[in-house]
Amino acid sequence: MKNIKRLAAITLSAAMLGSTQLSSAQDGDEFVPQWAKRAVWYQIFPERFRNGDSSNDPKMKDILGADPQEPPREWQIHPWGSDWYRLQPYEKANGEPELWKHLLRRRYGGDLQGIIDQLDYVSDLGINAIYLNPVFDSPSLHKYDGASYHHIDPNFGPDPKGDRKLMAGENPLDPSTWVWTSADELALELIDEAHKRGIRIIFDGVFNHMGTESFAFQNLLKYQEKSPYRDWFMVESFRNEQKGTKFKYSGWFGVESLPEFREDENGLVAGPREYVFAATRRWMNPKGEGIEHGIDGWRLDVAYDVHHNFWKAWRSHVKSINPQAYLTAEIVDKPEKVKPYFQGDEFDGEMNYNFAFAAAEFFFNPADTDISVSEFNRKLAELRGLYPQGVAYVVQNLFGSHDSNRIGSHIVNRGIGNFRDWGDYFTKSQAGNNPDYSVRKPNQDEIQLQKLFTIFQMTYVGAPMIYYGDEVGMWGANDPDSRKPMIWPDIEYEDEIYLPDGGKRSPDKVAVNADLLSHYRALIRIRNENPALQLGNFKPVLIDDKRQLYGYRRKYRGNEVLVILNNAPRQQTISTEMLENSSWQNALDKKAQPVDRQSSGITIGALDGLILVRNRER
Repeated sequence: MKNIKRLAAITLSAAMLGSTQLSSAQDGDEFVPQWAKRAVWYQIFPERFRNGDSSNDPKMKDILGADPQEPPREWQIHPWGSDWYRLQPYEKANGEPELWKHLLRRRYGGDLQGIIDQLDYVSDLGINAIYLNPVFDSPSLHKYDGASYHHIDPNFGPDPKGDRKLMAGENPLDPSTWVWTSADELALELIDEAHKRGIRIIFDGVFNHMGTESFAFQNLLKYQEKSPYRDWFMVESFRNEQKGTKFKYSGWFGVESLPEFREDENGLVAGPREYVFAATRRWMNPKGEGIEHGIDGWRLDVAYDVHHNFWKAWRSHVKSINPQAYLTAEIVDKPEKVKPYFQGDEFDGEMNYNFAFAAAEFFFNPADTDISVSEFNRKLAELRGLYPQGVAYVVQNLFGSHDSNRIGSHIVNRGIGNFRDWGDYFTKSQAGNNPDYSVRKPNQDEIQLQKLFTIFQMTYVGAPMIYYGDEVGMWGANDPDSRKPMIWPDIEYEDEIYLPDGGKRSPDKVAVNADLLSHYRALIRIRNENPALQLGNFKPVLIDDKRQLYGYRRKYRGNEVLVILNNAPRQQTISTEMLENSSWQNALDKKAQPVDRQSSGITIGALDGLILVRNRER
């Protein structure tokens, strides 16, 4: 009882809580789309999600031009359920020792039909917003080396050969000549089918660079100074035999396969700018038939590499088409560097990596590098206070992504570095670059840590975002291993026994983790059922560094939710003082008896959380 009384005192201590409350936002003073506050995002990497149409699977010619640049001697579609690090016979026949080359060449056949076929799965999970990694024409598996922005990759649609024939008759500089291919039409079907299920969908906009296979760069490569695209890219010298000069240009971060667009004081120069604006309109109001048939917004790749002035003009363009479009940016940087992008004239939200960094330091870091409850609370308050009103509610609160190791593998490898140290950690979390990185499957204790984080993610301020497969227990190191094929119950998978160096290890069974999936479903349901978790204010009510307990309330109108997180490896009991004179229901266990101040105490399992919803007065 002594501990419980002491805890009650901590709970009510204003000095401990500080000025960390967040009032629920009023949309009249905001520039963000209100629907984005209620979003639960699901990120899909199309090539690895589901093969819905094997007739459109890529051929060897379709991957030429993507890294690695050397064409393989033998190639085929990779078996979906194969052991990730086991080289197939066709790969061994190429006689290359570099694992990364094999992994980059692989294609599993994921396509848009596969996504359409699994929309009911996504909907049943409780998802109401999808972020698609790039779907535009490109020879790579990731599609960040776009060949165009106005066409869906033909191998994502039903008629690759016919689509390429149609595309060949266009003038890319004249949008009036742009055709609608079968892949483009399938993308529109995907959008409509998602909308029928109440699911919004956004595309990935890669407006900093294109690929060397793009119509613009290929024309420039052929015609040099005479090309109508001569001003599009950062050309250092043109090919001229008389002058003895070679064709030289700048690639994004020095990557030759990603020629970078040229910029001036307004951002992208006129050519690529006009093209991007036209492609933007095409997908937001397709065929001029109404924004209800178009995408609901954009995620902007490497947004920090494009001048602010471009984003300001582009935002005006987007909002003129659909005022409720959602714009989210990839800006992996310190909070003070992120802030300028969210002042109402550029982006609505961001992929909130700073949220992930703070969560990693609190939930996952080893004892010598973790942070206390007080420090975690302070970091969260700093991030909430970073933005103008409303923005904190629409940022995408993620952990894993296509650019980081999966949450399960992060937990397995906690201690290899600090996630916040992005550049250093990025390399350390790549199994191919770090021989000490463990590629094994997370065990039950590690899955429990993922569950604890997910309780926080689904109840905190901001829109939670799940990277495809995290909900079924997928694991994997950083790129390319975070891009494994999705685990489905109707596909048979080999045990994973191979290591990146070709050696073997103890086998890990690859299958849907039904218990973890059930946990995600329950938490998403709780978030969707409680407006307080989407729109409500945020007030810390329990900060106990010694016992590693963190509690907060979310309240919106008549709906109130109390969340208690136990970040300690032991079961703990807390006081019922904070329940006031009300009855509360355990949202994660609706069969449990309601609790109130008369209860003997509230017990929370080790590394677990509790979500209590205040019962309405009758």
